[in-house]
Amino acid sequence: MNPPSSMSALERRAVAALACLYVFRMLGLFMLLPVLPLYAADYALSTPVLVGLALGIYGLGQALLQIPLGMLSDRVGRKPVIIGGLLLFAAGGLLAASAESIFTVILGRLLQGAGAIASTLTATVADLTREQHRSKAMAVIGMSIGVSFGIAMVIGPGIASVAGISGLFLVTAALAGVGVVITLTLIPSPQVQLRDPRSQPLAGMLIRCLQTPDLMRLNIGVFVLHAAMMALFLIIPGRLQDLGMVPEHHWYMYLPVMAGAFVLMVPGIIAAETRQWHTRMLRIAIILLILIELAAAVMPTTLLTVTVVLLIFFTGFNYLEASLPALLSRIAYAGGKGTAMGVFASFQFLGAFCGGALGGWLLGHWGEAAVFLAAALAAVVWLLCTRHMALPARNISLSLRWHSGEWTADRLKSEVLALPGAMDMTVFEPQSQAYLRVEQGFDTKLLPAGIDVHE
Repeated sequence: MNPPSSMSALERRAVAALACLYVFRMLGLFMLLPVLPLYAADYALSTPVLVGLALGIYGLGQALLQIPLGMLSDRVGRKPVIIGGLLLFAAGGLLAASAESIFTVILGRLLQGAGAIASTLTATVADLTREQHRSKAMAVIGMSIGVSFGIAMVIGPGIASVAGISGLFLVTAALAGVGVVITLTLIPSPQVQLRDPRSQPLAGMLIRCLQTPDLMRLNIGVFVLHAAMMALFLIIPGRLQDLGMVPEHHWYMYLPVMAGAFVLMVPGIIAAETRQWHTRMLRIAIILLILIELAAAVMPTTLLTVTVVLLIFFTGFNYLEASLPALLSRIAYAGGKGTAMGVFASFQFLGAFCGGALGGWLLGHWGEAAVFLAAALAAVVWLLCTRHMALPARNISLSLRWHSGEWTADRLKSEVLALPGAMDMTVFEPQSQAYLRVEQGFDTKLLPAGIDVHE
């Protein structure tokens, strides 16, 4: 049985809508990265350690709530969790916009982090796409994040120079409101039917995620990846200033570097998909991070060295950011994607918190080289963790269609999910369409009359 060669119209619509949501959500986050370390010193009671905490505590809020919200999304649906998280993010932006001391900024950033929807968004991508197209969908999402990053590097410093850091926080709140509108109007609303009975107890789902070695390898990896990224932004904005580049011109560096990094990561994505070199390309990307972190610790600060560091770092970062969630969706068990993504996202944002907080401490006590060396050491540990990593055989998701009104979600669950080799199903009743994830060798002739398989 050969997998379909291209995405369906419903998949294309879902991926486009989710990519758009990611752009607006991540734009609000990324605009602060190159600006907050430079402007935070103007707040009352500000110190280098507290600046690092303000930058990274967003990740702590995310880490604490990704798991419960991801599990909640497996129960009540994805959209209510996404909307609630966006509203919390907006509330945190409004609080930080009113801040006069660094501690109020920290509280606002923590509240922003409480809008922990990354796991739910990633699970939504997995819900709305078939497995054989998921890496492409994740790559599109990754590119949308890169686009938002590039835009943020351009407009973030500009907004801060005109409206101040408070104005920038207000913009992040407004962008969260745009995200709510996108969620309500553009993202399809599937009914997800679960087959795996072990996925039902919440505590059991969580324990199963934490006890699966290959899931934990990915969790450790995303922790290291985002710790390194957050630590990098404690240093790079200052280095650019030292080179005479004013903050509102930092995008001259960030934008072309990000564009180049995305071009350079494409061959890796293609090789991983066409040759099934997922683990090999994963290790190559980690080695790139190790080498560039070590080089950054010893290279002198020049325009060329900063460019090289950013280009190589974000080539590896962008590849890993796109591939890790796709790998996770293959390993996660039926019915537990939201929980697995919650654990994954908790490690991701805990890494961001540690990268900001510990990076700020290392920077204040030992200097920039110590920050880069610590990031390199963490990446070495990650590389060692991948030694025995093995991916399960790729399953296939079939696109099923029927005449309107002939099949309900309950009937599909009882008659289709009971078939040998059926794993889980995402049902779109208004479109008379469903995605059925099946094991290799599934016999499509077993499907009931009236249900057709479409590419």
